[in-house]
Amino acid sequence: MTDDRRSPTASVPESDRYLASGARVGIRPFRRADRAEFTARARESVALHRPWLFPPVDEAGYDAYYERLQEPEREGFLICELDGGGIAGYLTVNNIVHGAFRCGAAGYGAFAHAAGRGLMSEGLQLVLRYVFGRLGLHRIEVNVQPENTASIALARRNGFRKEGLSPDFLFVDGAWRDHERWAITSEMLPPEAP
Repeated sequence: MTDDRRSPTASVPESDRYLASGARVGIRPFRRADRAEFTARARESVALHRPWLFPPVDEAGYDAYYERLQEPEREGFLICELDGGGIAGYLTVNNIVHGAFRCGAAGYGAFAHAAGRGLMSEGLQLVLRYVFGRLGLHRIEVNVQPENTASIALARRNGFRKEGLSPDFLFVDGAWRDHERWAITSEMLPPEAP
């Protein structure tokens, strides 16, 4: 994804600001210009995110994160409120493999001001439709620590099925942590409402 090609501006029609939009949110790529808002929201959300997520909270961290999202096996999406365009959360798809596998691993986080309002659920549905359609993926996995009940509820609510437990799966917050493995395939996604 490029930094400027799909960046929203006041002069761009709303339908062109986002890769996809729903009733309350739109999804778009990360931009360098999002650094200040993203890191401010991440700092405000530390209590919500810890010990599960560690999004960048300063400029250097954001810049490094943004650069990683430019790698071909990654896609990053900001979930923005249509009313005002503010960032409500984010979702990344990592370890994208094409060919016969056509799979990626998603990670996501809501920011504190948007948590519990259903915005992430709407954004997740938009991202799934985008990656299954435009990117041609077939399967998306999420790996969630068993104690992270909010993230598990989001996956379950959006049609992911639990496939198992992976002991000592990811190194998070100073230790190897067990993770539940949840997945959804393109066939499992319900049809869009008319």
